[in-house]
Amino acid sequence: MYKIAVMGDYDSIYGFATLGLDTFPVDNLDYGVTLLKRLAEDNYAVIYMTEALASDLNKEIDRYREVMKPAIILIPGISGNTGAGIAGVKKSVEQAVGSDILFNEE
Repeated sequence: MYKIAVMGDYDSIYGFATLGLDTFPVDNLDYGVTLLKRLAEDNYAVIYMTEALASDLNKEIDRYREVMKPAIILIPGISGNTGAGIAGVKKSVEQAVGSDILFNEE
């Protein structure tokens, strides 16, 4: 059975444990790189990651963009929304559909 993980600073992710998700607080870049690799190899199909952490791990995340699993989904952290999560979803939809579905013609 596949699992779901949440990575990021403790204050941003601790609430996800109440939903039954596996939470992994990350407080330094080296641990984040190692943890992402471990989770990807350990049957995690979805990894939610705070936008702040993802900005530090862009190079590592790029390795997983073209594979089926894990799906890495960016979420806002306690410090707020940077827009990176929305931009990532928009880009994925554009690739799948072949068009910008949020384009507003005025």
